Amino acid sequence: MTDRIFRRYDAAEARAHRDLVEDVYRRAYSAAIAADDPFESPEAFMTRFDAYTAPDRASRFELVTVTVDNTVVGQTWGWPLGPNSAWWRGLHLDDPDTDHTAFIDESGQRTFALSEIMVDPEYTGQGLAHSLHDELLNARSEERATLLVDPENPAAYTAYRKWGWARAGTLTPDWPDAPTFDVLMFKLGR
Repeated sequence: MTDRIFRRYDAAEARAHRDLVEDVYRRAYSAAIAADDPFESPEAFMTRFDAYTAPDRASRFELVTVTVDNTVVGQTWGWPLGPNSAWWRGLHLDDPDTDHTAFIDESGQRTFALSEIMVDPEYTGQGLAHSLHDELLNARSEERATLLVDPENPAAYTAYRKWGWARAGTLTPDWPDAPTFDVLMFKLGR
């Protein structure tokens, strides 16, 4: 494989590259799209992307892409969670002794939400997902990161655990047709 070129985009720049974002999604999720799950449809995915990057909600959103042989083959993005973040709605923590209110208390500087990470299937198994993960998270100043992972996706789940993520609970997002995900946490600034 030739050199990997990483590029960073803020929300406005990401919106300007909307077609590219959708193209990478269609390649990375082709099997899920073919299964006709309404949550995985390109239209539903791009509706979520538009919401994440909307000017009134896009504070400090960051997209990182990776290019190999002049083709963008992967992407990841996220943003810091602000006060009263909708991210935590419906959270069920595994540890009943954890103070729920303290766990979800956000300042905009405490938790970074890693929302998406995807790689074109032709390029999987080459460490690109991990490289994207590190490229996005290593530059963060927050104390922790969170992500939602489908517990029925063993490849992703195994990778996240190997990279240091730990399960904290479950959550079903407010998006139409959303499944229940496992909530994983990661300590930043290691």
